Amino acid sequence: MYEISLMGSMPRSKEILKAWRDLAKERVSQADYQQLIQQETAKVVALQEQYDVDYITSGELGRDNYVSFIAEALEGVEMLSMSDMLPYIEDKKAYEDMLEVLDVPSNSIKNAICVGKVKRKHSMVGEELEALHRLTDCKKKITLPGPYLVTRSMWLKGLSDRYYASKEDLAEDVIQVFAEEIADLQAVGVDVIQFDEPVLTEVVFSPGHTRTFMCASLSEKKDPTEELEFAKMLLTRVFETVDRSQSRLGLHVCRGNWSRDESILLSGSYTPLLDLFKTVQADIYYLEYSTDRAGEIDSLFADPELFKQATLGLGVMNPRQDEVEDKATIKDRVAEVRQYLPAQQIALNPDCGFATFAKKPVNDFSHIEAKLARLKEVKGELRAEYDE
Repeated sequence: MYEISLMGSMPRSKEILKAWRDLAKERVSQADYQQLIQQETAKVVALQEQYDVDYITSGELGRDNYVSFIAEALEGVEMLSMSDMLPYIEDKKAYEDMLEVLDVPSNSIKNAICVGKVKRKHSMVGEELEALHRLTDCKKKITLPGPYLVTRSMWLKGLSDRYYASKEDLAEDVIQVFAEEIADLQAVGVDVIQFDEPVLTEVVFSPGHTRTFMCASLSEKKDPTEELEFAKMLLTRVFETVDRSQSRLGLHVCRGNWSRDESILLSGSYTPLLDLFKTVQADIYYLEYSTDRAGEIDSLFADPELFKQATLGLGVMNPRQDEVEDKATIKDRVAEVRQYLPAQQIALNPDCGFATFAKKPVNDFSHIEAKLARLKEVKGELRAEYDE
C-alpha cells in the first residue's frame, strides 16, 4: 500500500551527453559508453534505494528520448532528423510554427521512423533490466513506449507506406516486436512492466488537428473514435502476451512533459479514456493528478468496475516544477482517492519522468532528491495512519 515508483526518465549528466555525441562520431567505443551508463545508472538506483522507492527504475539514461531509442534495436527503423523528415511533411510551415509555440528545440528532435519491414534485432530494454538485477535486490519496474505511441510515431506518410499499406499493417509487426520483448523481459524477471501512451491524450484533447511532436504528430490522425479503437486493439493484443502471474502490467498516460510552461501542455479529465482503460485491463494505471490540468479526480471513478481490482498510481508531484509539493496537499489528494479505493490499491508517483528529452530535462537532481524525500515522508505517515 502507498508504494512509490518513478515514471522512468532521469536527467542525463553532461558526461553522458558528451559520450553520446562522441560515440556517434566514433571518438569513444561502445564498451566505454556502456560502462559510463552503468556507472550513472548505479547512482540513480542508489538514490531510489536511499528514499525507499518500492519499484526501482533504471532512469533510462542510455535513451535519447522517451521513444526514439527503439531505433537501434529494430530492423527497418532509422533515426531521422528534422531536415530528413521535412520533405515528407505536407504542411511544413504549420509544423514549424507548432514546434516554436510548443517550446521544442529542433536540435533536440530526432524520431525513429519506419523505413523498411520492422522486426527486432535485439532487446529494446533488456540491458537496462539486467543492469537493475546487478545493482539492486529491490523490486524492479521496466518502462517501455506503448505500442500505439510506437506505431503512430514511426509512421511517416510518403516513406513508411513504401513498405506497409497502412499504419494498421505496420501495427501487426509492432505487436510481434512487443510480444518478443515481453517474453525476454519476463524470462529475466521483472515485477512491473510499464507502457507509456501519451498519444492518447492528444487524441481526445485536440481532435481534428495535429497538436504535438511529443504525441507523434508526424502521423496523420483519423477521427478520435477510430484512433481510440486502434489504440485499444494494439494495447489489448500486446497486454495479452504478458504473463500476469510473473509481472504486473502498468499503463502510464500523461498530457505532455517536455516543457516547464504548463500553459502549452494539454488539459482535460481522463473521462474520454475510461472505456479504453476498462477494455485493456492494466493492473496499474499511472495517471497525473498533481496539477489542475488533470480535472476532478472523482471523474476517474464514474465506472466503479474500472478499479475493482486495479491499482491507481496517483501522480502527486509535478516533475516540471522545482518547488517541493506540500505534504498536506499530497495527503489531501490521497484522502480524495480513499473515498473510492482502499489503501492497498493506491500507489504514489510523480506525474511523469524528469527528463523526456535527453538534451532537455525538465528538472535536476537537487530538486528530484527533495521530492523523493517528501514522497518517503508522506508514505511513512500514511502507512502509520492506516495502521492506527
